[in-house]
Amino acid sequence: MKVSEMKDLALAWAVAQCEGYRGIESLTKPDPLDDGALEHRWLREYSPPTNWSQGGPIIERENIEIFIRDEKWFAYSSNSTPEDFYGETPLVAAMRCYVASVLGDEVDVPEELQ
Repeated sequence: MKVSEMKDLALAWAVAQCEGYRGIESLTKPDPLDDGALEHRWLREYSPPTNWSQGGPIIERENIEIFIRDEKWFAYSSNSTPEDFYGETPLVAAMRCYVASVLGDEVDVPEELQ
């Protein structure tokens, strides 16, 4: 999957991979409170693309620059490809940038998270 198109579960999972979390089994067990929905407990507990208290430290540590151009959010890092990464929010743009800097422009994401 192209990092520039990642969102939701796929992006959160990719950030988790970059941060050293392994084991898809622990990341894909449905929350019993959600009647088996794909909205997992881990996503509510760990979601840097939507949670500033988790994504913010990554942005700071990785020196990711976030900016707005033509009313759209972009992120850039000297560690990633020369491409600016667009996102619907500053966090999505920054986490796409981070994932690309660590894993490359395309990542094999488990099918159930796409």
